Amino acid sequence: MAEHTIYRLLTGDDTSEFCHKVSLAMSKGWVLHGSPAYAFDQANGVMRCAQAVTKVIDKPYDPDMKLGHQ
Repeated sequence: MAEHTIYRLLTGDDTSEFCHKVSLAMSKGWVLHGSPAYAFDQANGVMRCAQAVTKVIDKPYDPDMKLGHQ
């Protein structure tokens, strides 16, 4: 069966909760893709984070799939 790469962008406030979200994804086979991004949310006074991750799966991509369950 062909392999397919899927992509997710994890986002959240710059807290340990965000780090745990990324760590959980990695424990499920997701791989970091590029560097994290940070931006200051002036309206709420917090830093926001984003980290792209990818994963190779053995089934075709379907827009209805729940990426977090892959």
